[in-house]
Amino acid sequence: METFERAHLDNYFGRIAERFAPTEALCSVVVTHLLADRPSFVQAVGTLAEVRAVLPKPKSIHHAAMAEVSRGSVVDELSRERFADPDEAVEYIEERASGQRLVLLDVGGYFAPSLHAMCDRFSGQVVGVVEDTENGFRRYQALGKPPCPVFSVARSPLKQPEDYLVGQSVVFSTEALMRSRGDILHGREACVIGFGKLGSSIARMLHAKSVRVTVYDEDPVRMTQAMSQGFRIARSRSDALARAGVVMCATGNLALRHDDFNQLRNGAHVATVTSSEDELEIGGLANLYRRSPVGEHITRYATTGHYFYVLNNGNAVNFLHGASVGPFIFLVQAEILAAVANLAAQPEEPGYYEVPDAERRFIAQTWLNYFNRR
Repeated sequence: METFERAHLDNYFGRIAERFAPTEALCSVVVTHLLADRPSFVQAVGTLAEVRAVLPKPKSIHHAAMAEVSRGSVVDELSRERFADPDEAVEYIEERASGQRLVLLDVGGYFAPSLHAMCDRFSGQVVGVVEDTENGFRRYQALGKPPCPVFSVARSPLKQPEDYLVGQSVVFSTEALMRSRGDILHGREACVIGFGKLGSSIARMLHAKSVRVTVYDEDPVRMTQAMSQGFRIARSRSDALARAGVVMCATGNLALRHDDFNQLRNGAHVATVTSSEDELEIGGLANLYRRSPVGEHITRYATTGHYFYVLNNGNAVNFLHGASVGPFIFLVQAEILAAVANLAAQPEEPGYYEVPDAERRFIAQTWLNYFNRR
């Protein structure tokens, strides 16, 4: 970021933090995409809840941002395995925040498997969790009643601009990779698996590029929504894959399982909006398909009579090009700060919460004051 832009962003977060400054001391462990603009957000979190550790999502690390954050905070390696084991999870937060009031900032439900153990056995207090994504929020919902308050920004109206622009960036990156091999989207048929906020945005963007789009979602309500918007809907996943030259996976919950890959048409390109562990069951293909790189971030899977391409090893393609959604991401980050302040201000009963509408309106107006300057 340019120096002026960074200063402007820091001032914006300073205004947000001033509005939501907690009266009770708090510390935090922060899971984040460590992109170029993220040091300002981490710094802002620290003004509300001392940052005891930053856990960057491994497929989205900007090296300059990593270096900057590392100068002021402990940066640890993030993996699902670390927080899948309750003993290891409790040991980790003891090491980083023993005896403290702790808030967990999450992107993808990493803390969910061990949340009960952390709340029961931690020497301090897990005040609550703030979750950024729909996929992650579903992981917490699967717990039933959680052992502490869980704030979600995943379904906030302030996140809608981000979701729309992420869909655009996924299509941009998919086409950029295809063009690197002399191919284009135009004239192909595409299949979008998952018609949630990101999937619907991807489908509309593909349609705008004159791509014929078929949608498949396991939820019949979403299928009716897709149909009402003019998209062809598939009767089954097999039907959706049969003619698609491009397959865009946007479910967050294994869009393609092991047995689905043999139904891809020859030459199909497969792209996802999240990590491979959440969208593609590709680990079992090693004994059936030969893997070979055919371009930067493009892998060809081939066996006798059948081949297809997986982009970015099945991880979110848009992070190859910065995953930028412009200043709209700062709306969501401000709401995360508001959620932290809500957790610090008053002890909530265990359950699921959202930031109040009045606070969202303050965030939106502040954002407009800073980023709608003519």
